[in-house]
Formats: sequence, C-alpha cells, structure tokens
Amino acid sequence: MERTMGMDRNTVIGFVLLGLLLFTYLFTATKNSQQLERQRLKETDSLVAVKKIQEALHVTQESVKEKVASGDSLLGFNKAIGGSEKLLIVENDLLKIVFSNRGGQPKEVVLKKYKLYDSSLVKLVDSSVTNRLSYPVNTGTNQTAQISDLYFNEATVEKSADGTQTITYTLPTPAGISIQHQYILHPGSYLIDWNLVTTGANQLFSQNNLNIAWHSEMKKTQTSVYYEKRLTNVCFSTDNEFDYISSKTEKTFEKPAQWVSVVQQFFNRTLIAKNNFDGGEIHWQREVSDSSTLLGTADIHLMTKLPGAAATMNFQWYYGPNDYYILKKAGPHMDRIVDLGRDMYSFVRPINTYIIMPVFDFFKKFVSSYGIAILLLTLFIRLLTSPLVYSSYLSGAKMKALRPEIEIIKKRVNGDQQQVGVEQMKLFREAGVNPLGGCIPALLQIPIFFALFSFFNSNVALRGQPFLWAHDLSIYDVVVKLGFTIPAYGDHISLFATLAVITSFLISLYGMSMTPDQSNPAMKYMPYIMPVMLLLFFNRLPAALTWYYTVSNLITLILQFVIQNYIIDHDKILAKLQANRTKPKTKPKWQERFEQMQEQQKKIQQQKGKKA
Repeated sequence: MERTMGMDRNTVIGFVLLGLLLFTYLFTATKNSQQLERQRLKETDSLVAVKKIQEALHVTQESVKEKVASGDSLLGFNKAIGGSEKLLIVENDLLKIVFSNRGGQPKEVVLKKYKLYDSSLVKLVDSSVTNRLSYPVNTGTNQTAQISDLYFNEATVEKSADGTQTITYTLPTPAGISIQHQYILHPGSYLIDWNLVTTGANQLFSQNNLNIAWHSEMKKTQTSVYYEKRLTNVCFSTDNEFDYISSKTEKTFEKPAQWVSVVQQFFNRTLIAKNNFDGGEIHWQREVSDSSTLLGTADIHLMTKLPGAAATMNFQWYYGPNDYYILKKAGPHMDRIVDLGRDMYSFVRPINTYIIMPVFDFFKKFVSSYGIAILLLTLFIRLLTSPLVYSSYLSGAKMKALRPEIEIIKKRVNGDQQQVGVEQMKLFREAGVNPLGGCIPALLQIPIFFALFSFFNSNVALRGQPFLWAHDLSIYDVVVKLGFTIPAYGDHISLFATLAVITSFLISLYGMSMTPDQSNPAMKYMPYIMPVMLLLFFNRLPAALTWYYTVSNLITLILQFVIQNYIIDHDKILAKLQANRTKPKTKPKWQERFEQMQEQQKKIQQQKGKKA
C-alpha cells in the first residue's frame, strides 16, 4: 500500500481512514476468536434444530430390520434391507471415486492432482467423517426407510469409446416400482451426472415429493485450520442469484434453488439440480475448536417434486477445486464460489476478473515460478498506478518546501493551533498547494489492495507452489516455529510478513521526513504504531500476499529516492510556489466557511478565558 508523502493534519485523517478500512476488511474476512465464541452459543440452538431434522428423516437400518423380524410387510424390500456392502472404484484423470452399494452413492472422492499438508491426496468425501446423502422412501403402510440405509444391487459399469463411464445401481424392489441411481463420469471433468430414475414414484414418495437430506462434514486441507476455517462457508444459487452463509447458522430457500455448495478455502462439493430444487433449508455449524481437524458441518434439506409416477430427476455433483474458469463452465454463477470480492467489497470483483487475473495468467505463460509471476504482476500494477504515485510525491515535495514558512507561522501565533490551521490554509491557497494531494492518490489505490487480498486468498493455483524459503505460497511462510502461541500473532514467524512490515516502516519514516508539521502527536507515533498493527495481521496471511507487499514496498523505496533526487526539481517547485503567491486568488466558499468557523471558535475561547 502506498504511503503518502505529505502528512499534515488532513493527510493524517486520510491515512487513518485507509488503515481503518484495511483493518475492517481483515477483521471481516478472518473473524477473530471472540466472534467464534459468541457463535458457539448461537450454534447450540441450531444443533438442536439439526438433530430434530435428522431424527425426523432418519430411520436406521437396524430399526427397519426389527420390523422385518417382527413380520411387518415391507412390500418386498427385504433384500434391500438385509444386504451387504460392496465397493466399486471408478476413476478418470482427475477423480478417484469409491462407490458403495449402500445408498448407491460415493463413499470416498479423491482429487488426484491435489495433495494435503501431509502429502496425501485430498479427499473431498472421506469415510473417516460423516458424508451422506439420503431421502426417505415408503416401504410399507406407515413405514419409511432412508435410501442411505438400503443396499442396491451391485453396480453395472458401461464404458464408451470416448472414455465416459456409466455406473448404474438398481435397488431391489417389489414389482411395479423401481429406483435407480445412475452416475456418468466424463474424462477430464470434475462433474458427475447423477440421474435418479424411478417408476411408481407415487407409491415410493409421499405426495411425489423427493426430500433430500445431505449431511456434510469438512476436514481441513491446509496447514492452518485456524485460517481455513474462517474461509469455509456454504454457497448457493436461488432464483438465479448467488448467495452464501458464513457467520449465520441457518438459511431457508424461499425461491427455487439451482445448486448448493459446501465450500472450503480451495475446494468445494456442489449438488446441482438441472431443473431446480423447489425449496429447502441449510443448517450450518462452524467448528470452534482450533485443535480439531474438522472445519464445520452442514445439514442441507432440499425438496423437489417428481413430475409423475415414472420420473427421471437429473442432478450433477461437482467435486473439485475452487477454480474460477472451471466453475464458470460448471453451472450458473458457480464462479462466484471463488471469493474475488463480496458484499460491501464486491466493487473489487471486476478489478480481479478483468485486470488482475488476466494479467497474472498472461505472465504465468512465460514463467514457471509463481513467485516470479507475482513479482511481474507487482511491477505491472506499480506501472499502472505510477501517475498517482508521482502526484503523491510531487505533493509531498511541495509540502516540504513550505515547511520553513509553517514554522515561522507557529512562532508568530505562539503555537495557537486553531490560528495555525487558519494560516496554513491561507498559505496553501496562496501557494496553490492541495493539502490532500498526497492522500487522495493513496485512497484511490484501496480497491487494488482489496482486490489483491481476495485474489491471493482464493487462488487455488498458488496451492503447493514453493518460492524461496516458502514451501506453499497459499499459506504463510514459516522461518521460526515458536512452540507457543502469541495472541493475535500466532505460533510462528513469517519472514515475508516481517519484510513487508519492515519496508512499510521505512516508507513511513521517509514520509515523516517530508511532513511539514513535525509537532503533530499523531504523526510522531504513526510510523511505529502502524507497522506493529500490520504485523499482527500479516503474519497469518498467505505468503503470496506478503511477498507482493514486500516487492511493492521495495519499489516504493526505490521510487522515492529516484523521484525525489533525480526527477523532482525542488528549486523549481519553490520558485513556482512563490510565483503562485503573487497571483490573485479567489477564495473557495468552503474555505471561507472553514475560516469563519475557526474565527468563531477562537472568539468563544477568548471569551471563556476572560471570564475565567
């Protein structure tokens, strides 16, 4: 982030505003532990609701077997209830899927091109935690069973010439009714077609309603469960509009839903309805324990109406990375799963999609190192913002040129701060200097900072990419493991974060030297306070982001030296300021009102002094 060169009272206000916006964004994006503790209390009530839903929908296999033993009629579902589990492994070049005939659904889904922090492959559906999709079917008079508790016949697998594989599970049912789960796995795709084919749907489903209950638990895939947890949420599209829940625990769909996605920092599993879900609800619980490898749990209830007694419901599963270009083709608005700017920061999304991402991808075509690509992206952004930077430095040089006269003014008015302010504004007006000239360019770069923050936090391409001493640019680099945790800082030292803060400190010191008013207490301590606050936030940020700011700050220091010593002619600036003072000036109305207000305040204080 660029530092302003001129730092009078108004510039300090702009600088503080910039810092407040930065910390507000980081605070919103990462959620501190106190928020999670408050959320724990809210989630207690939500868990009770989830349990009621699960109890209402879930009839265990054991309870159904008891009914069989007691002689209750189950219309010929006995084989489906009393079967045994058989597994089937199917693969393409991206996915390895372990199907189970119990429930006729995936039991494990492995991403073949992505590894965990322990070098094992990423499992988006993991049998070590509960991941289950189910729906109730009528098995007799006033009797239901969950499809996840019923055993399908062994699957049949058909392979076509283009490599497409079709896996079909058929549930053993009485004559006249049937249920099939058909999965189609295409080569080179993270999408899996799931077709639910039924006959006698009016007998199998109450009022022809298909009520899907999807329970999903998410395990960590990154080194830092603390950081990944805060970037985990549930996304969905209702009425063709994207939305998500993160801190909230419940959501009810009041409009048709196109898809629902359980999203981690870099991966997601998404259920897509080609003909929409008619309604549903989400119960979401984020794990609050930092010692757990579990990120959170989602219980999703989706309802759709079958069109007739014989019906085929077409769904799709997406198991894969949060890759913008892949998701854009997968389904409507699914590219928005990648957080490139949301809510009050959604204004930075166009910057990412139309500028930063295309430029970064362009550089990646020519260099193999992602660290070098980030360096080239930094140079591009600095070149793009160079007019603003020059304007900021020029303003700083003008302010510095006026410093001797400001000191004279202070002595003349005996340090009266209000009068100093009035005289300063008069001096600036006469010299043709805009006191906000050094602040405004920096404020205009705020969208770039927000855009880069979102981009580096969500770019799955950075995952596992080493650079210099960093083993993975998608997480913080560690040069020293402390062995203990410092509140708000962490249990490690990130060298990139430390370098970014040190260079920021040097920029602040240089900016201090250009400040016309050295007596301002805020300015006196600002160069020391801001870096400390930045360090607390930067230490847990991805190495890609802190590497970017290290490079950006180094460029700033070089530019400061070159521009101030070889480009800006300080004698010419001083001569121009003197020439401006001889020209007739028209005082702006806002300045007249400002000076009048200061004069009134001065008179009021003088009257109070006389009374005292």
